[in-house]
Amino acid sequence: MKKQAIWNGQVIAESENWSNVEGNYYFPASDVKKEFVKDSSTQTSCHWKGMASYYTLDVDGKENKDAAWYYPETKDAAKHIKGKVAFWKGVEVKDI
Repeated sequence: MKKQAIWNGQVIAESENWSNVEGNYYFPASDVKKEFVKDSSTQTSCHWKGMASYYTLDVDGKENKDAAWYYPETKDAAKHIKGKVAFWKGVEVKDI
């Protein structure tokens, strides 16, 4: 089943190749629309996934700081989400 990530009326990501981890949907980075994401300096650590990096969403002049995250490198248990991007902070993920 295909899913979309939507924020501020725009589709940010769309894919059939998503993964669900702890209730969060991870989309392949290649299925994320790069025109809506900007690098962030924020990083956090997860004890079993590794170090997360973030993107700020920028849609029609509105920003949603650190609303997307990804793991550039993962620990062994999380290899299946390496190279995938997840969303939060009001980003709606729905089936299409």
